Amino acid sequence: MENHIPGMTETASLLVLLREAAEPAAAAAIEKMLAGGSDASLCRVNVLDFAKSAGITDDQAIGAFLHASRLGIFEMQWNVLCPGCGAVLDSNTTLKSVQSTEYHCQLCNAGYEPSLDEMVEVTFTVNPRVRKIAAHDPDTMPPNEFYQQMFWGSWADLPDNIGEALDRIELDAIELAPGEKATMSLVLPDRFCIVFEPITHAAQFIDVKGEATKERRSLSMIYNKFVASHTMVEMPPGPLRISFENKTDRRLLPGVWVADDDLHHLIGKRKPFLTAKRLLTNQTFRDLYRTDALESDQRLKITSLTFLFTDLKGSTALYDRVGDLKAYDLVRAHFDLLNKIVAAEEGAVVKTIGDAVMATFETSDRAVSAALKMRDAIGQVGGPDGKGQGQDLLLKIGIHEGPCLAVVLNDRQDYFGQTVNIAARVQGLADSRAILATGAVVEKPETAKLLEATGVMPVAQRQALRGVTHELTLYELP
Repeated sequence: MENHIPGMTETASLLVLLREAAEPAAAAAIEKMLAGGSDASLCRVNVLDFAKSAGITDDQAIGAFLHASRLGIFEMQWNVLCPGCGAVLDSNTTLKSVQSTEYHCQLCNAGYEPSLDEMVEVTFTVNPRVRKIAAHDPDTMPPNEFYQQMFWGSWADLPDNIGEALDRIELDAIELAPGEKATMSLVLPDRFCIVFEPITHAAQFIDVKGEATKERRSLSMIYNKFVASHTMVEMPPGPLRISFENKTDRRLLPGVWVADDDLHHLIGKRKPFLTAKRLLTNQTFRDLYRTDALESDQRLKITSLTFLFTDLKGSTALYDRVGDLKAYDLVRAHFDLLNKIVAAEEGAVVKTIGDAVMATFETSDRAVSAALKMRDAIGQVGGPDGKGQGQDLLLKIGIHEGPCLAVVLNDRQDYFGQTVNIAARVQGLADSRAILATGAVVEKPETAKLLEATGVMPVAQRQALRGVTHELTLYELP
């Protein structure tokens, strides 16, 4: 396809809005890619790859693509990935469509319960109104391009010339139009083989063993909208005729693969990608998609997320001491400060509860860094140039990390589980200006490295928390 942007007047207007909303370098990089990038570069964009190639930060790239998606320049996709082979098991335009039940990969013959930090990626594909690319009509894509752009997720570190890699594992392949029947004749080698179809994800395993034979064997493959779990068949090496029938309304691409080291090398390499967990902990996403993330009855698992709770100690006495108007201004300024620090550490404020803040971070070191910055900066709140009356504010902070569920509570995206409860109760134990964190946070190598670099020596203590069976080791960060 030609590399140009049709409908330039409308697109140009959208790009002007993008430049106003996003970081300039990130907006410029997106505009350059739209104008001169290949079709493949505009399909399921791996935002972290994009950031690296554009020389910008991950957060700048994420923010730019979120704004571009909100403007209609790109379409956001939430893809459920197979942790075994890296394939996209399900692609959704919204997180609301992701199931909380098990997904089954036919190629790996395994089931997986989706988790937002391991199995759901977020990618961006250019809107066809902005630029038409091959992936907008995947049934017309050459098989190699379909595999590279559509079958595997953005975390699969595939070779540039995937055709050569597929040639090494593929004994034969055909295309089947809707309703078409066809046959394939080949000689089975003395190796484990898979008859695989990437659009329906249907797989038939052939355990090739025994003495080679000249007698022709037969196998029948019928594809319909219901993906059948085929049982293993055992066959000797030798001639095989496979009959195919396509009862779907899409073109299909069945082929016979040899499951050896070449296949494992092709599907085994991974690279960083934008996870759903990371996006949910991004402040720009929460600001732009505040009510659009989850359905009210949806419960999606997150393996590990870091929670930070803050509260102002003695806020009632503060109102008595300095007066309602001054206290209100100080509290509001304190919220502004905390929001900025959380966003700077790539976290997101989930909600405020009275004078308290609940924030989330993808990693524990980011949460600890935010806490240290909050404590250092809180005294500067309220005066000219950030100097003055913040000494009246006493901030208590608690941090904990662990598994949780992403849910909707009170019409907003929130989190539920014991990890959240523990983080809140740890904050409740903190004294004024104290930061308390659990061992799950402080004992992480990246957190220990941060604390060593900042000269903070954690002080351990054992504490019992209400609702928690066993005492926990908590660390005060003086």
